[in-house]
Order: sequence, then structure tokens, then C-alpha cells
Amino acid sequence: MYTLLDLLHLMARLRDPEFGCPWDVKQNYATIVPHTLEEAYEVADAIERGDFDDLRGELGDLLFQVVYYSQLAREEGRFEFDGVVDGITRKLIRRHPHVFPTGDLYAPLETPRLSEDQVKQRWEEIKAEERAAKAHAPEQLSLLDDVPAVLPALSRAAKLQKRAAQVGFDWPDALPVVDKVREELDEVLEAMADNDREGIAEEVGDLLFVVVNLARHLKVDPENALRAANGKFERRFRFIEQALRDTRRPIEDCTLEEMDALWGEAKRQEKNTPSCG
Repeated sequence: MYTLLDLLHLMARLRDPEFGCPWDVKQNYATIVPHTLEEAYEVADAIERGDFDDLRGELGDLLFQVVYYSQLAREEGRFEFDGVVDGITRKLIRRHPHVFPTGDLYAPLETPRLSEDQVKQRWEEIKAEERAAKAHAPEQLSLLDDVPAVLPALSRAAKLQKRAAQVGFDWPDALPVVDKVREELDEVLEAMADNDREGIAEEVGDLLFVVVNLARHLKVDPENALRAANGKFERRFRFIEQALRDTRRPIEDCTLEEMDALWGEAKRQEKNTPSCG
């Protein structure tokens, strides 16, 4: 069976300037990023489908992305894969003093377990210390500094809001957020009435942002919720397409009312199938 060392050797061979793969040789950090994001989503998709045979392969594809960046850095003399492993191991030891109180990875497990709330509080304190250490100037330090700009917009909105909530900048519960959703929707309608295209875009953004806040208060991950809604829409629309194929009717010849009736039928069938959302 091949090992991680074999994968690292394979990566180096692929990047060999003379004998490697031409596609791999011409890649750089930026060109690999879209593949990394795609592979991460494919891991999530395999988990959602409960396909663990597929998950094994997708995790391999995601691991290969880390190996790829590490090879690029190795060629430039920046760092190597071992440095990546060392860095994440040290960080996780540092962030789990309740598990590794002496900082020794292999010390005996003798420390009593803390509560989840205690662990979470200490985790946030340690991350704050890390952010402070990274700041170029203390006066520029922000709670939002290490929220990645490249996250999907829904996930980033939730993280920004969660960070602000740590210092009390948040609604006390979900009901005031519902009122804010209605307020933002009214503002969308006002912009529509004025036919203000820039205003419409801005107000729709505000509406989406506050809906994310509502999801957070209701303990719902907005990215996963929207992914589930996408899947539900796809399922039901495919039902419409198949129903029309069965009757040999082109979908282009159907009215919205006819398609809506088939949509309703798809919903009724899903109600009788507990596994469907």
C-alpha cells in the first residue's frame, strides 16, 4: 500500500521541469485554488450523501491539494510538507491546554475533562492571543482580522456576526431578528418601487445578511441550509422534467401553472418519503 511519502514523491515527479507533467509544471498557487475549493465541496457532498467509499477518494483529492501547495513552497524554499504538519500539530496542542497541559503530545492523559463551555471560552481566548501576535500594530487589531475573505459569502457573514457577538454586538434572541428581516424586505420593496437598481442590489444584500443572522440565532448553518434547499429544488425540478418526458410533452410547451401543479405533486410525494427534506 502506498504511503504519504509515496504521494510526496509523486508530486515532486509531476512538477519535475524536464520530465514532469506539462499541466502540473505550469501551475501556481492561484491556479490551484479553484481546484482546492471544488475538492472541499466534493468532500462535503460525499458526507451529505453518506457515500463513504466516495468520501475516501474525495479526502485523497483534498489531501493532494495540501501536497501540491507544499511542493510549490518547497521549490521556492519557503517551507515543506513536514513544516505544515509540524505547524498544525503545534497549534492544536497550544489550543487544547485542557488535553495537553504540559504541551507534551505524548504525556499521560491525566487532566480532568472540562465542560464544553469552558473549552469554548479558552479556545476563543487562545485565538484572540494568536490574532494579537499576528497584528502588525496593536491599534489595528480587530476581532474580524482572521475571517477569510475567500469564504463563501453566507459562511463569512455567519462568522463575522459570530465574532461581533462575542463582545455583545448582537440581538438577544431570534424574534428581533425576524422583525429586522421584515424591515429589510420592506426596504427591498421600496427600492423596487423607485426602480433603483443599485439600491435593490444593496438592499437584497442587507436582506441576505440579516437572514444569515436569523439562521445563526436558530442554530442553523446557513451554508448547509442553502445547500439543502438547492438539493430540494433540484429534486423537484427533475421530477417535473421526468413527468413531462413520461407524457412526451416538451417542457417549453408547458405553462407555469402546469409546471407548478407538478411541483406540488413532487412535494406531496416527498411528504410520504421521510428521507427527503
